[in-house]
Amino acid sequence: MDNLPAELVLDILGRIKRTADRNSVSLTCKRLYKLDNGLRIYMRVGCGLHPVCDALTALCNRFHNLEKVEIIYSGWMSKLGKQLDDNGLLILSSCCPLLKDLTLSYCTFITDAGLSYLASCSGLTSLKLKFAPRITGCGIYSLVVGCKALSVLHLIRCLSVSSMEWLEYLGKHEMLEDLCIKNCRVIGEGDLIKLGPTWRKLKRLQFEVDANYRYMKLYDRLAVDRWQKQSIPCEDMLELSLVNCVISPGRGLACVIGKCKNLEKIHLDMCVGVRDSDIVCLAQKSSSLRSISLRVPSDFSLPLLQNNPLRLTDESLKAVAQNCSLLDTVRLSFSDGEFPSFSSFTLNGILMLIQMCPIRELVLDHVCSFNDVGMQALCSAQYLQILELVRCQEITDDGMQLAGQIPQLCTLRLNKCLGVTDDGFKPLIESYKLDLLVVEDCPQISERGVQGAAKSVTFKQDLSWMY
Repeated sequence: MDNLPAELVLDILGRIKRTADRNSVSLTCKRLYKLDNGLRIYMRVGCGLHPVCDALTALCNRFHNLEKVEIIYSGWMSKLGKQLDDNGLLILSSCCPLLKDLTLSYCTFITDAGLSYLASCSGLTSLKLKFAPRITGCGIYSLVVGCKALSVLHLIRCLSVSSMEWLEYLGKHEMLEDLCIKNCRVIGEGDLIKLGPTWRKLKRLQFEVDANYRYMKLYDRLAVDRWQKQSIPCEDMLELSLVNCVISPGRGLACVIGKCKNLEKIHLDMCVGVRDSDIVCLAQKSSSLRSISLRVPSDFSLPLLQNNPLRLTDESLKAVAQNCSLLDTVRLSFSDGEFPSFSSFTLNGILMLIQMCPIRELVLDHVCSFNDVGMQALCSAQYLQILELVRCQEITDDGMQLAGQIPQLCTLRLNKCLGVTDDGFKPLIESYKLDLLVVEDCPQISERGVQGAAKSVTFKQDLSWMY
């Protein structure tokens, strides 16, 4: 090994992907140990980092070319030793000059002072904070001012972030491409207007309001005027995910949905106020759409929307089917099974998508209109490979027996379906058509009844959901 050229050894080490294997190889001789240290650009550590400062210093000095670091304290308890604190972030900023991507999960002891140390990392392009309860808007502001190359920012359950100066700064700087804000209680839909010119750079936006702590706020006149008067140039948006948001006609996020010309993926989960007109406008603008996920809320009587009740019907599905010829993934879900007739997608609307778009993956959750007739129609779905049915109680053995006739189907998942028994899988037994069959919490299906129905079968039954 000592006689091999360094370039060849580096190439060999570069082909070893598993961290455990790299660790083993690096311990075989001093030369491999040294070369491997220089190759390591990614490190993931957590509760085993003890004592924190000494261990982190040793790792950073050993792997001097680190570009991506993940520090995760999920499952941490005090008996496992101290967590990473602000001093640890000082070590990172001092010992990792090439740091570009940093993820801090459940690091509950870091504060704004620690983020101010990270502000010296001029090359930092990505920061992801998950459950950092001591971080405030001041800390985020100091970081975004210092890290001018920042293009990815994820804030998840950062409960103390209130001031929005950092959001305004990012809006003026026009570098942000990926923004994720989830369950940060004080940040509301109206605050996103502060992104200003940065909308034209955004490619991915994930925004989730904490439903447990949300309080409905009527938009004041000034906020409404700003959304309506300011152009939202979000033509480059590729992925949009909104959860528990209020979509009000002609204002707020409704302005964004209708202007994403290059959108490829949209996820609307429990967004109150989404109407047919919003989805129709989206479909007409976004001909490149490849994935759509809709989870519809059941509470249509929220005070904010009394004069604009929810209207989401087959007109939405028809518009998507007619305008989005690249669509290959569809997920439709209702929050419960009791819906007024005007709000529910019918079987005809769902089949229109299947017939007019190259659907590869179809997920239906609590869609009561989908039944055995729908399963019969899927037999002509030429592109369908993955089918997932959750709480679809109108499907019986007759419909399930047709699954084997879906031309390209290779993965079938059933969850909490009451109408299907072991008899529904008899045509699949020993046919080996399916690569994967997953059956979970279906009371009339036994583990023995699905054996041999696919090359790989996963079975689980927990019927507590029924009681």
